[in-house]
Amino acid sequence: MITGVTKIMTVLALCGGLLAGCEGIVNDRPTYAGVPFKSKSKAVNKKETLAVFTVTVSKAPRSLEGARLAAHHEGTRYCIENFGSSRIDWQVNPLDADIAVPLDNDTAVYGGTCTP
Repeated sequence: MITGVTKIMTVLALCGGLLAGCEGIVNDRPTYAGVPFKSKSKAVNKKETLAVFTVTVSKAPRSLEGARLAAHHEGTRYCIENFGSSRIDWQVNPLDADIAVPLDNDTAVYGGTCTP
């Protein structure tokens, strides 16, 4: 049985692990591959469900590797905050380096669904 304290400790451990992948902080933003990125996540249709979301990472061409990491981190943060779980069914997994970063001009755009 998972208690409230166990849940909190699990979430803190996951967040700590995610931040460990960041190289530092610049202008209040974590850096990924040495580059700070502005990233946002939002529900595709919040009237229908919060589970289906998009993540955007601005100025992704500065470091495609960093943009991937920033997108993954932002999606994980979104799902933990909204569902208490870091599990995501990505449309295109940002950690899969064999797949091109989906760009809309200079913005990386990823979609996913938070799963329990």
